[in-house]
Amino acid sequence: FQSNHEGALIDEVHRAYFEKADGIIINAGGYTHTSIALMDALLAVSLPVIEVHLTDPSRREEFRHRSYVAMAAMGSVVGLGFTGYRRAMELLLAMKKQPTAEP
Repeated sequence: FQSNHEGALIDEVHRAYFEKADGIIINAGGYTHTSIALMDALLAVSLPVIEVHLTDPSRREEFRHRSYVAMAAMGSVVGLGFTGYRRAMELLLAMKKQPTAEP
């Protein structure tokens, strides 16, 4: 899914939850650094989240150094270009295969 609209991204996060997705891989673009609403949606659905960025935001402008998405993510893949999406999928699959602790 791709959208340039914050509300559409949030709707897709909710849809992932209701359709019982195994996790979310997200490159929120500029919303990474500005969208508390997107962060809240990611936290609310309790799905594993992997953040992806084609470049490394920490090596870019100062305002890009804060990621609200990272606050909801289990991890981030940055600076690997489009290969980062494959790596994010591998991470989600590895998490799914890990046994969960019994209560």
